[in-house]
Amino acid sequence: METILIANALTVNEGASTYQDLRIRNGRIDAIGGNLSAKGVDRVIDADGRALFPGMIDDQVHFREPGLTHKGNIASESRAAVAGGITSYMEMPNTLPATTTIGRLEEKHRIARNTSFANYSFYLGGANDNIEVVKMLDPKQACGVKVFMGASTGNMLVDDPDALEQIFTHCPTIVATHCEHSPTIEANIRRFQAIHGENIPIALHPAIRSEAACYRSTALAVELARRCNTRLHILHLSTAKELTLLSSLPLEKRRITAEACVHHLLFSETDYRDKGNLIKCNPAIKTEADRQQLLAALQEGTINVVGTDHAPHTLEEKQQPYLRAPSGMPLVQHAFVSLLEHVHDRTLTLEQVAERTAHGPARLFDVKDRGYLREGYWADLVLVDLKRPTVVDDQPVYYHCGWTPFAGRTFRSSVVSTFVCGHPAFMDGQIDPTPKGMRLEFERSSSLK
Repeated sequence: METILIANALTVNEGASTYQDLRIRNGRIDAIGGNLSAKGVDRVIDADGRALFPGMIDDQVHFREPGLTHKGNIASESRAAVAGGITSYMEMPNTLPATTTIGRLEEKHRIARNTSFANYSFYLGGANDNIEVVKMLDPKQACGVKVFMGASTGNMLVDDPDALEQIFTHCPTIVATHCEHSPTIEANIRRFQAIHGENIPIALHPAIRSEAACYRSTALAVELARRCNTRLHILHLSTAKELTLLSSLPLEKRRITAEACVHHLLFSETDYRDKGNLIKCNPAIKTEADRQQLLAALQEGTINVVGTDHAPHTLEEKQQPYLRAPSGMPLVQHAFVSLLEHVHDRTLTLEQVAERTAHGPARLFDVKDRGYLREGYWADLVLVDLKRPTVVDDQPVYYHCGWTPFAGRTFRSSVVSTFVCGHPAFMDGQIDPTPKGMRLEFERSSSLK
């Protein structure tokens, strides 16, 4: 492999930002320090003071393969991810067929081995009828077990109380949950149908996928986790009220952790007016007050991780009336620069971004040799220019679906280069055509119990 020296970078790592060099050899970080020698180096990249982060580890994406590849696939969406500074991802099980068996889990890994531009792992899906499969899962075989405690894309709702109890009791790895209370949502839909018929306005989406629906389901997940001593990770929090269920202890002292997503940190309910179904997602984007509280919790550490919940649909699907338009949006290509907007606004620091996008996910999921700028670790890196804007409409859209909810926006930062296992996957506006992603490894014992 090519030996690379990145010189004069502002390295953002482990709570500090320091001007230094970083050398890559055999895909790993060989050395970090000042004035490193270029002897034996194949390529020198002058960072010229730009910020060098550990690559983002996205703990929640939907890449749609197998079975939904008219929306996206592992190759297309991982290509977009590396263009956006995401070097590793954890993909969800609500594909066709659903990833509810070990065989289907391994089939996804086989696909990714040949086509993924970023490093990868996949969740096993929990279901009402696959408790024995969950029990037999090797904790090093998957990033976690995903449990839909509310209806979402696909038919994977776990609504049998005994099945939930069994999963929370016996799961040998992290249980990651989508928390929304389906009966509450269904009652809200009926209420608004009585007023609007089938022409419910998109502006009512946060009233339908309501705070009450989110809180009730999240409270149940927390109660189950405490009773069953489960290692629980709550995905895509969207309300301030849910934050009251969480501890602010350091990540290492918590068995219940939480994620926020970039779109819940950037958009609020006023954006439905301009974006319509393009920002329809589950759980819904809610109030400006909720957005501000999520940002505060991210800053304080109550929320441990930032992900995307990248979930592409075709533009034709999104242009249907509200009740038929699917929920979810493509996000990975601009996720990192969207998060850096909060640095420009002085809501977050560079070091907090590194913690929530790389260090935190690596520790939370016990990812081996990734998530930090450390000698001996894999060289998963993103070089960012904090002074060069990204005009979204001037860029190619790499998603298979061909559109982005960020159309019309200009972000104040740009991704210059992304390295995956030491390989320049994205550089100078070009994606290298050879996928180099590797399967994520986890440093775990036989059980997290």
